[in-house]
Amino acid sequence: MIRFLTGVVCLVMASTAFGAGNKELDRLEDAGVVIEEILAIDDNIPRDLLDRAECVIVIPSMLKVAVGIGGSYGRGAMVCRTGVGYDGPWGAPAMYALDGGSVGLQLGGQASDLVLLVMNDRGVKALLNSKVKLGASATAAAGPKGRDVSASTDATLRAEILSYSRSRGLFAGVSLEGASLRPDNDASEQVYGRRITARAIVTGTDIPVPAAGRRLVDALAKNAPRNTSQKATN
Repeated sequence: MIRFLTGVVCLVMASTAFGAGNKELDRLEDAGVVIEEILAIDDNIPRDLLDRAECVIVIPSMLKVAVGIGGSYGRGAMVCRTGVGYDGPWGAPAMYALDGGSVGLQLGGQASDLVLLVMNDRGVKALLNSKVKLGASATAAAGPKGRDVSASTDATLRAEILSYSRSRGLFAGVSLEGASLRPDNDASEQVYGRRITARAIVTGTDIPVPAAGRRLVDALAKNAPRNTSQKATN
C-alpha cells in the first residue's frame, strides 16, 4: 500500500510539473500571437519607437481585478536585442510577471494584452536586477501610437518604459504607474528545462530560442530588425 501511495504521489507531482511546463510554453506562444496581431493594426506602435527599443515585453491576457481602483496581474515574456549595447539581433525570451497597481481604466475582471517597450540601458538593467516598481525604480509612460510621434511630449519620449494595452479590439497607450515587473525565473525554468535567470537568458550568447518563443522573436525581427537609436548608430 505504501509503495502504491508513493507511486501515486510521484505520478501526481510529475503530471503537475508537466502541466506547468505546458502552461508556460502556451503563454510564450500566446505572446507571439499578441505581438503579431498588434503590429498588424494600422494605428499601432510607432515604427521608429519599436526600432529604438532595446527590449519588448508582451503580457497576454493580463487580468484587471476589481472595479475603480483595482490592481492587475499577468505573466508574459521579455525579449531583448543581443550584444553589449543591445544593438544586435533579437535574443531568447525570459519570462516576466507584472502585478499590483491600477493599470489604466479598470473594468472589473477584464483581460487585456499588454506590450511594453524598454527604451534604454537603464531600463533594461533595472529589469534584470530585481523587481521594478514602475514610476519609481523606472520611469514609465503611456506610449503614443500611430505613425507620427512628433506630437508626443518630451516626458513620454524620455521614459524608460512605454506601455500599450489592447482590450476588446481597442489599442492605446496605458498608464502602469504603481505596477511592478519582476523576472519570473520559475516560469523560465519550465520553458528551458533548467534553472536559469532572466539575466543569464538576456546577456547569454548561447541561449537558443525555444520553439514556443520563435513566433515572438520572428515578429520582432521582421518588424524591427535593427536598433536605430542614436546610441546604436554612433
